[in-house]
Amino acid sequence: MNKKVRIGLIGSGFISDIHATSIKGYVQDAEIVAVASIEGVAEFARRQSIPHAFEDYRDLLAMKEVDTVTLGVPNYLHCELTLAAARAGKHVVCEKPLCRTLEEADQMIEACREKGVLLLYAEELLFAPKYVRAHALVQEGAVGSPFLVRHSEEHSGPHMPWFWDVNLSGGGVLMDMGCHSIEVARWILGKPDVRGVTAMMGTFVHAAKTRGEDHSICVVEYEGGRLGIAENSWAKGGGVDDRCEILGSKGNIRADLIRGSSLLTYSDAGYAYAGEKAATTQGWSFATFEESWNFGFPQEMQHFVNCVLGREGPAETGEDGRTVLEIMYAAYQSAAEGRKMTWPYSPPRVEKPIDLWKPAGEAAGHRKSTPE
Repeated sequence: MNKKVRIGLIGSGFISDIHATSIKGYVQDAEIVAVASIEGVAEFARRQSIPHAFEDYRDLLAMKEVDTVTLGVPNYLHCELTLAAARAGKHVVCEKPLCRTLEEADQMIEACREKGVLLLYAEELLFAPKYVRAHALVQEGAVGSPFLVRHSEEHSGPHMPWFWDVNLSGGGVLMDMGCHSIEVARWILGKPDVRGVTAMMGTFVHAAKTRGEDHSICVVEYEGGRLGIAENSWAKGGGVDDRCEILGSKGNIRADLIRGSSLLTYSDAGYAYAGEKAATTQGWSFATFEESWNFGFPQEMQHFVNCVLGREGPAETGEDGRTVLEIMYAAYQSAAEGRKMTWPYSPPRVEKPIDLWKPAGEAAGHRKSTPE
């Protein structure tokens, strides 16, 4: 094994910019050697000082110098690129959600297992310092036996336009941010077995932009009577709002990821978020210092590098991503049918999760966006 993990980025949008900045600024024993994207790749490589840039990801996968790839691309491409990376013998860091369908998830997990490469599920909030401390307090018994974890991540809409297109993303805010909230609660509770899922959702503000839901509430019942509540929104202004509350038999914890470590800011012009000027930073917002660190991206990438080097076992795997996806399937079906979905759960086969809430014809109709 090389002393350094050599990374190839696939995608040159918002999340790949965060990955690159995190790896270059914080992560030891890793270097970015290449990037591939169908748009803006030369400028991205120049700005991030990456030596090789390709418009075709297959050229990147052909490089012997690449050990590991990160996937910062629209959800509909996750399976295709993971299968190709596995065939090329590359470890895969796949951004959330793992993919669009359970069938794709199974293909990805099996392909990586067969080729002996890691499939690492990128859930950065499990590495965010405040949430890591909250998790540690629970593990230490500070709140007794935890019985409820409530997590919410809310803002006024996604940073990349392809998220609005359910054919590319697979769904709305539940697929974009609900996957965070579901896994944060599941992790804090110790990843227990699911017993049931109940959800409600709607398109309240952004019906002109998407057929996907822009606000969702999902209640996950776990073994032992424990609950995880995920509330997520693309319909809440004022910048990112990310919070977690943990209730236990002997105490409780409240963690606000943004407030308490930020600058209360008003800006008519908006300011840079993860290297790009974001419309969501106009008006009142909470500007954080060392933003990527606060959200856990560098720590997550360091962990994945350590996994590739054999120093640690993966905290988040393809199997974890599949479990989150299965819960989201059940949430869409629950919202459609107005009832709790119980386990063992056997969902209908669909092209994308939102089809369980809205028929395929009703959930279609938005043009394809340019991948990141």
